[in-house]
Amino acid sequence: MSLQKPTPDLGLACKPRIGYIHIMGKTWNIMEPDASLVRRLYRRLNCHPVTAAVLVNRGLDSTEAAGRFLSPSLDGIESLFFLKDLDKAADRIFRAICNQEKILVFGDYDVDGITATTIVYQFLKHAGAEVAFHIPHRIEEGYGLKPEHISDTAAPVNAGLIVTVDCGSSSHTAVKKAADAGIDVIITDHHDIDDPPPACAVVNPRQSDCPSGLGHLAGVGVAFALLMYLRRKLRENNHWQNAGEPNLKDACDLVAIGTIADIVPLIAENRIIARVGLQILNRSPRPGIQALVLASGIKKPFLEAEDIAFRLAPRLNAAGRMDHAHIAVNLLTTDDPRKAAELAEHVSSLNSRRQTVESRILRRIEMYLEQSPEILERRALVLADEQWHQGVLGIVASRLAEKYFRPVVLFGANSGRWVGSARSLPGIDLYRNLAACSAHLEAFGGHAMAAGLSVRGEQIESFSREFESIIQSTCPDSVFVQELQIDCELNFDMITENLADELAGLEPFGEKNPEPLFFAQNVEIVFSKVIGEKHLRLMLRQPESKKKQTFPAVWFNIDPDRPLPRRLERLAFRLKWNHYNGRKDIQIIIEETGGDTPEKGQ
Repeated sequence: MSLQKPTPDLGLACKPRIGYIHIMGKTWNIMEPDASLVRRLYRRLNCHPVTAAVLVNRGLDSTEAAGRFLSPSLDGIESLFFLKDLDKAADRIFRAICNQEKILVFGDYDVDGITATTIVYQFLKHAGAEVAFHIPHRIEEGYGLKPEHISDTAAPVNAGLIVTVDCGSSSHTAVKKAADAGIDVIITDHHDIDDPPPACAVVNPRQSDCPSGLGHLAGVGVAFALLMYLRRKLRENNHWQNAGEPNLKDACDLVAIGTIADIVPLIAENRIIARVGLQILNRSPRPGIQALVLASGIKKPFLEAEDIAFRLAPRLNAAGRMDHAHIAVNLLTTDDPRKAAELAEHVSSLNSRRQTVESRILRRIEMYLEQSPEILERRALVLADEQWHQGVLGIVASRLAEKYFRPVVLFGANSGRWVGSARSLPGIDLYRNLAACSAHLEAFGGHAMAAGLSVRGEQIESFSREFESIIQSTCPDSVFVQELQIDCELNFDMITENLADELAGLEPFGEKNPEPLFFAQNVEIVFSKVIGEKHLRLMLRQPESKKKQTFPAVWFNIDPDRPLPRRLERLAFRLKWNHYNGRKDIQIIIEETGGDTPEKGQ
């Protein structure tokens, strides 16, 4: 991280003069970090005051906390050992390894579950265990461990132990059936849980009596914690003398991918794992990831969190959405570059298919809403169509929730079985609201922002009414107002290469560690050019600037019918390095504008 001693007068710019701006139905919330904390932090860290302001906005207002954030180390994840039942789970797996019992790793079909399945399967295999894995087919089997999996999947391979990853917290009937068949079950999961199943160990930080405070972990993070504890258990019993102790740091590549893909908070242990995992991905990617990067068309010199979220994760997810998640596990576990290339191309083609199906459903829903605008008077959208592909409903629900800014539940049917995906907004706990409607549901599970559920066809209408009633009665109007959280005002004179370097050092960005967003006033568009169908490349400057600096900018997904302004009265933007043809330049990414002055004659 490159640091620069700032000039003293720059500190004054860290306190924005404006608290709130209301633009086009959206509130720009310009944060006002304590000026004395900002001043103390940038002096002690010898960093740019804008960087200090961002750190204070993230609650990192001491030199020690900021230092840990800026230099994350795997030494800081020993807190993972405080997870409840971690010792019981490790002891049971240790016995299974020693007694050569068959272990079945049972995962979920999303990226979190795929990566968790992979790291547990590969670790146990390295440890000499008799191990197999199973991920259910999304449509034919549905989510989670079910009673039929005990008789149809575990029993035929003579499994004595089932280890779930990223699922199992609501599998009471299946766990009981396993016990009756003489099969032990270990649950590792991170979804909300009210009443743990009677398993021999339940490792889930969301249990009310779990003292760890690690509710932010993804499912793959919980699985990683189990492997860390199990490795130590095996070491204490001299198990690695013959096998060779594995370096779990090497597994952080997949832990990072699963964590970033599941949109859990990128704080504390999650940030450390994601940062270390990105380093491994950029230094020595496994064949499957290397092939996936090539198939994704990523040409940057190094991967960032956004590349995982928007390029790699959707392709891995597409396997489970459009075919079977086993394909993705095979991609991540293969050592053969040729096979990896074939599998990467396959999941990319599945992703293209997924995009087509998703666009078709989204278009149909938006046409329906245009024809029935009264539906948008509701606080929640609940829609169903038996022809909708269940594999893409979660993505469509996310897009609708983002566009219309309200919770969305979509149902599709398969062989008479209605299965839905739900997405929510910050401040509306989806899991708790679904729990309040559980009398109308066959099953549900998930967390505050996303959930899966199933319902009988005749109950969809009653569920919709009850869900709407609960959202209306429990959620204040303020929750439905879109806010843009802006870190501080940033005049163009303050933009330097050192600032761009320091902001890059705050990565990886994600939930609870958003990419810094800044605010500038009176910005002129010097030059603009359309790129693609609806993107703009621009050159921007501030007329009042003393340095007279002009910066390249990109404005994504513009409305092609909107007149291009010549001056932006207010600009919300991000600041990034743009790497191209072996060089890098500071680039402004336009997020929102307000009070634009149109071109003459428009």
